Amino acid sequence: MPAGLAAYARAAIGGGASFLVGASPGGAGKTTVMGALLNFVPAGAPLAVADALASIDAGLAAPQPRQCFICHEIGPGPYYAYLWGEALRRYLRLAEAGHMLATNLHADTPQQVRGQICQTNGAPEADLRRVNLMLFLRVGRGVRPGRRIEQVWHSDGAGPHRMVYDAAAGEAPSPNGLVSGPSLAAATGEIDALLASGARTIEQVRAFLTDAQR
Repeated sequence: MPAGLAAYARAAIGGGASFLVGASPGGAGKTTVMGALLNFVPAGAPLAVADALASIDAGLAAPQPRQCFICHEIGPGPYYAYLWGEALRRYLRLAEAGHMLATNLHADTPQQVRGQICQTNGAPEADLRRVNLMLFLRVGRGVRPGRRIEQVWHSDGAGPHRMVYDAAAGEAPSPNGLVSGPSLAAATGEIDALLASGARTIEQVRAFLTDAQR
């Protein structure tokens, strides 16, 4: 992830944006990227695991204080914090209640995300739009090995998602309806200082960004 895109993600998520990370192949790094991006969640928004209907309903009943609810993966199966069906539909309603969402799923495009969430699981399009950021990973082979963020799509919560970053173009996202110019400028300064600090672990990055908010 180039520094300009990291700054955009910092500004958006630091401002309360919900997000998901997508990639079709297993082992692409979806959970790793989601975990790294959780560093950008505001210091005043505790992280909570959406592991069952009980925890989701508790969040729906208590919109304050704002929390960031983590779904380990959107998918069926008896795995911890995997959500599907009614549990997924209620999870998405947490954003309408004022909470943040962070999750990932096996998908490479917004159309595939919409197919799983809205068509297969019956969630309203309005609830999907409140997942403000969709970041899609690419696993390179041959002359372009490694993993990178290939595309980023955003919604302001009201309109449909639109692409704001394409790795092929290489241009960092500009201010828009989700991220203002001043917040992007402030986040750019934070990311530059973070890179210069030498922080590498999740703990070091979180400590740096938390101190920066004080």
